[in-house]
Amino acid sequence: MYAKLYDSSLSPSPVAPYPMPFVRIELAVLSIVDGRLSVLLGKREKAPHAGQWALPGGVLRIDLDEDLEAAAQRVAIERLGVKLPFLRQLMVIGGRLRDERAPWALSIAYRALLPLESVNATAGKRLEALRWTPVDEAMEDANLAFDHAMLIREATGATRHEIDQLELPFGFLPDKFTLGELQEICEQLLGHRLDKSSFRRRLDDRKRRSEAVWRIA
Repeated sequence: MYAKLYDSSLSPSPVAPYPMPFVRIELAVLSIVDGRLSVLLGKREKAPHAGQWALPGGVLRIDLDEDLEAAAQRVAIERLGVKLPFLRQLMVIGGRLRDERAPWALSIAYRALLPLESVNATAGKRLEALRWTPVDEAMEDANLAFDHAMLIREATGATRHEIDQLELPFGFLPDKFTLGELQEICEQLLGHRLDKSSFRRRLDDRKRRSEAVWRIA
């Protein structure tokens, strides 16, 4: 894959071709399934890694995508049949050995934590099937394609850090819930039990800090 560099102030002709990386979008879609934080995986239909499970993803298309967010949503529609609200960029990773289809490959990974009932996904383009896998299993699975186990570890770590700080994404919680239900959801996301009195004390502290910020503002 090559691009040509132009300098219109010097010459209308291309200065020199130079190689460009093969660029992909990867989607780490997370939800609570059967009481555990899980990630949505797709079974790859074609090489490389045909028949292996991986994060849903696709190639960045400069002829179709206005920006990275648009690219991520297009890939979500093509692979999963749905748009994904609250997508956030997780990380960018690249190198010479990431993808055998190119001498240098770059992936831009996104993550989203969504209620299970809002993820009505179906296997789309280049995917044979979809499945939910607990993150604690997926991020240690050496049989996943590419370096996606590592990307799942990063998505899990970032998400659990936010939950530990009591920062749940907008739209994840129901309109009404009890403190007990909130604690249970946090425990499922974190993968461990929480002390009830400590949890509620932290909620009170966070509420007071938020109110103080609003007063200052």
